[in-house]
Amino acid sequence: MTHAMLKGSNVPLEATTVRAVLRWTPGQGIPDVDASALLLGLDGRVRSDEDFVFYNQPRHPSGKVWRLGKKRVAEHLTDTIQTDLGGVESGVGRILLVASADGVAFDRVRSLCILLYDAAVADAEPLASFEIKPETGQETALICGELYRRGEGWKFRALGEGYSNGLKGLATDFGISVDESEEPDTPEQPVPGPRPVPPTTAQPLPPEQPTYARPPQQPPATAAAQPAYGYPEPAYGYPQQPAPAVTAGAPSGYGYPQPVTTAPDPEFRLPPQGPQFIGR
Repeated sequence: MTHAMLKGSNVPLEATTVRAVLRWTPGQGIPDVDASALLLGLDGRVRSDEDFVFYNQPRHPSGKVWRLGKKRVAEHLTDTIQTDLGGVESGVGRILLVASADGVAFDRVRSLCILLYDAAVADAEPLASFEIKPETGQETALICGELYRRGEGWKFRALGEGYSNGLKGLATDFGISVDESEEPDTPEQPVPGPRPVPPTTAQPLPPEQPTYARPPQQPPATAAAQPAYGYPEPAYGYPQQPAPAVTAGAPSGYGYPQPVTTAPDPEFRLPPQGPQFIGR
């Protein structure tokens, strides 16, 4: 038979391994909920950061407290912490069972409750149940209940105590070291002054590209004057040879008589011309 608990009430536990199930109803705009546990020493504080079991550290080094993870059960979601009470170190006096929403207030979480089961009995009814009602509705982390020692045995107490600064604030209250390396809300303003010039590294100039320009235009060569009377053109690239001297009376190579440059011989007579002088 399930023991329905009120806030502040407690119940003895006969089971040696207890499964604490956090349950809620999901829906549009309802935040996700995470279960975690803090193992407190006899002074009410954690002995080290390893005594914090949560989503980033799902198992205690002793192996006696661990997080089983989330499941879908009918119309509900669950997240579970399981504890082997018989093997918990004697230096641990209490185990806090915690629910947290990622920066969202619990007034938006519907039907939140915690159920305790005997893990050694399959499909058993819950040993105890506690319907959690946030006091202000602005809490973002809740201590749902605690497992604590009483003589040689263990008990469970229903608490429902809230924190408005989330899981970080709750864990810090019990001695967990939280990384504070966060940027301030208002960045530090720089002091006015000359603006430093950052050192520059000279960059090598790119290799000079060849200039692809057209060569200068040469003036057009003057066509050689055509030689008179059929003289051949001079060969290109070779100097023109001088014309040979003409000897008086020598026959011309081109059928034209050469000019006479000396006086005619007074004894010169033309021979008889024509056939009329033959045989006379």
